[in-house]
Amino acid sequence: MLSFKHILFVFVLNFALVCQAQNITIDASKSGEKFDHYWSKMVGAGRANEGLRAGWLEQLQEVQEHCGFEYVRFHGLFHDDMFPIVEERGKLSYNWQYIDDLFDRMLDLNVKPFVELAFFPSSMAAENSKTVFWWKANITPKEDTFSKWHDLVQAFTQHCVDRYGIEEVLTWYFEVWNEPNLYPFFWDATKSQYFELYKQSALAVKSVDNRLKVGGPSTSNFVPDTRFDGELTNNEVSEAVFKAEDINALDWHGVWIEDFLDYCYKEKLPVDFVSTHPYPTDYAFNPETGKGRGLTRFAKSLKIDLEWLKKTIEASHFPDAEIHLTEWNTSPSSRDAMHDRLPAAAYIVRSNLDCIGLTNSLAFWTFTDIFEEKGGASSIFHGGFGMINFQGLKKPSYHAYRMLHELGDEQLYKDDYLFVSKDSKTKKITALAYNYPKEYENAVPSGTNKREEGSSKALAFTVKGLPAGSTFEIETLDKDHGNIHNYWEAMGKPEPPTREQIKTMKAYANTMKMETLKADKNGVLTLKQELTPWSVVLIKQVNE
Repeated sequence: MLSFKHILFVFVLNFALVCQAQNITIDASKSGEKFDHYWSKMVGAGRANEGLRAGWLEQLQEVQEHCGFEYVRFHGLFHDDMFPIVEERGKLSYNWQYIDDLFDRMLDLNVKPFVELAFFPSSMAAENSKTVFWWKANITPKEDTFSKWHDLVQAFTQHCVDRYGIEEVLTWYFEVWNEPNLYPFFWDATKSQYFELYKQSALAVKSVDNRLKVGGPSTSNFVPDTRFDGELTNNEVSEAVFKAEDINALDWHGVWIEDFLDYCYKEKLPVDFVSTHPYPTDYAFNPETGKGRGLTRFAKSLKIDLEWLKKTIEASHFPDAEIHLTEWNTSPSSRDAMHDRLPAAAYIVRSNLDCIGLTNSLAFWTFTDIFEEKGGASSIFHGGFGMINFQGLKKPSYHAYRMLHELGDEQLYKDDYLFVSKDSKTKKITALAYNYPKEYENAVPSGTNKREEGSSKALAFTVKGLPAGSTFEIETLDKDHGNIHNYWEAMGKPEPPTREQIKTMKAYANTMKMETLKADKNGVLTLKQELTPWSVVLIKQVNE
C-alpha cells in the first residue's frame, strides 16, 4: 500500500505540472487552415491471397469504418496463388477470378485497391527464379519476361475497366513492383531492368486509358550513403554508417528517386505519382540483433525525409506528381515487439501531425496481423505489423488512427503535443494531445523494451467561442487503458487464449479512460491535466 507521503508527493508533482503549463487559448468561432487527412488515404496488408479470408475482410471493414481508410495496398497480386495465368491442355490463358473476388469484396466495403503490380507468375519468371517469403514470390525475370509482363498488365488493366467501369478505375493507382532496390531480396535484376519493367508497365496501363494513374519506384527506406547508386546494391559502402557516432547527423536521401525521374523524362514516360517507403531505420530488419542493430533514427526523421522528397520532386520534370508513401511503420521488421505496444501510438500521432502538407498518403504497414511474410507466428503478440492482431485484438496503433480520423478538416492550433481542429461542416471542435517524452527524441521506439516510462507533460488550454454548455468527451489511451499487450501479460500470456479470454481481451482493447467536460455559460472550455508518458488523448465536442 502506498504511504501518505508518497500519495502527497504524487499529488504535488501532478499539481505542479499543471501549474507550470502555459495556458493556450483557441477561438472556436474562427476558421482555421484547411488540411487533408492523408493518414486515412491508404493502409497496407500482406499479400492478395490473405484478402480472401473472412478474418482479413472483417478487420478491413473495421478499420475502414473507424479509421476511414480509402485504399489498401498488398503484395502478390500476380502470384501463383491468385492464378492469374492458368494452363489447360497445354495452352496458357489469363484467369481473373481470384482477383475479381478480392476486389469485389473490397469495393463492397468501400475500399479501393492501390494496385501493386507484382510479382512474376511462375510461367513468366526465370526457370530457377529466386524467391522471397515463405510463399516463394518469383523475383527473377528472363529474356522474354518484359514483353509478356506488358501483355499481362495490359490485359489485367483492360479487364478491370471492363468489370468496374472506367470512372471507377480512374480513381485507382497502379504501382510498379515493391522495393526493387533491395537486390536480391525483392528484385533479382539490375536497376536498369527495373526501369524497363516500369516502362512496359506504364505503357501497358496507359494503352487502356491515358488518364489511368501509374507510378513508382516503390523503393525502400532512406539511406545516408551510395549503396544503391549503381546497377546492383553495394553494401560495402554502408559500413561507415555502422561506425558513425550519430547516424542522425548524416545526410539521408531517398533511393533511386532522382534516377527514376530522369529516366522517365528521357524515355517520355508518365509519372503520375512517386512512391517510396520512409521507415525510420537503416538496416534494422531486426532492431534487436544482427546487422543494423540500434540503427533507429530520431523521431523527426520522417518529416526531414518527406521535406527532401517533396523538394526533389518539385525540382524535377514531374513537379505535379503526387507523393504516395506506400509503406511505413516504426520499423520494417515483422517481429518488432514495439508494434504491439503503447509507444507506437504516440509515434504515429506525432509523425502524422508533423507531416501535414508534405505527402498525399502515408500508408501504415499493416492493418492486420493476418500477415505471413515470415510464415505463422508462435505468439498472438509477436511484434507483427498489424494494428489488429490475428484474433482481432486492437493494438494502440489502431486507436492512434481511429483518433486521427476523428479530427476535423481545419487546423486551429498546433504545437509539439497538442493539435486542435474544427470541422468546417459541423463547426465542432476536436483536439488530439499526446506525450512523446523528450528523453526518447533521439530514437524511434523499437524492440522489446516497453518504454512506458519517461517524463509527463502538463496539458492546459482554453477554447472560447463555443455554444454555452457544449459537451466534450475526453478519451485517454495510456499504459492502463486500451493497452492490450499489458493486459494480456497480466492475464499470464495465454497461448492460445480461450474463446472467453478473447472476448474479455477484445472488450478491454476497446475500453479507454472516458471523462466528460462542459463549456461554461459563456461558451468557454478549460482543460488542465497531466499527459503521462506515451499517452494519447482525444478531446471531442459531442453536442452543443
